[in-house]
Amino acid sequence: MLLNYQQKQTALNESDQKCEVVFIIHGLFGSLSNLALLAKTLNKTHHTVNVDLRNHGKSPHCAGMSYQEMAEDIFELADFLNIESFSIVGHSMGGKVAMTCALLHPQRINKIVIADIAPVNYPDKHSDVFAGLQLVAEQHIESRQAAEKLLSEYVQTPEIRQFLLKSLQKKQDGYQLQFNLTAMRENYPSIRGWQPSENIFNKEILFIKGAKSDYILPENQADILRYFPKAKAKVIDNTGHWLHAEKAKTFNRLVSQFFN
Repeated sequence: MLLNYQQKQTALNESDQKCEVVFIIHGLFGSLSNLALLAKTLNKTHHTVNVDLRNHGKSPHCAGMSYQEMAEDIFELADFLNIESFSIVGHSMGGKVAMTCALLHPQRINKIVIADIAPVNYPDKHSDVFAGLQLVAEQHIESRQAAEKLLSEYVQTPEIRQFLLKSLQKKQDGYQLQFNLTAMRENYPSIRGWQPSENIFNKEILFIKGAKSDYILPENQADILRYFPKAKAKVIDNTGHWLHAEKAKTFNRLVSQFFN
């Protein structure tokens, strides 16, 4: 499946330095706009490819959303763009896609940054979000304010509601969610899960954790090192799972330092 993407070339003179390509992958319910500030930062020294994963943003909709399928989408896009090897930054679900890419075809992946996710199974953390979005999807929505009022019955945090409603697009007959909610809900057990692998990625990889987040815990260290023996970790204080938005300058600086 050919994903929707935004490709940007660095302004750095390539005659002075061969520039690496970095793919940037958003998380569940997101789109390529989520990490636009990171792409802008990385473009000082790297080429970037910002993607909409399947069933998100402007990418095609389909029934399947396994991590292998989503990883193969990334390689298909890389082939389409004639990019043989590249690095990846992935947040949350996008981080699992990035890890799957590294384990499937390690020879094509240079470095990886994983934002606040581990290669483990997670409990259901999104039942209220799915219920709220389903309510929005079933109603005739004539304004963003009306959508947020409906969503607030299930999602209490204003910042999370605003993030989710970034995918609410105006159509001729009102507003509609851009992502494929049905496929995301049906594939949610797979999305919060993790398919074990016998492969390892024996190259540099950085895990960045939000100090207030419970997505990466001390007991996850063994699982991380099992697949990624050269893994390193950084923690951003006073931030949660949305660390790339809550502490954008710090997050972008850590990613840039790692790649440079």
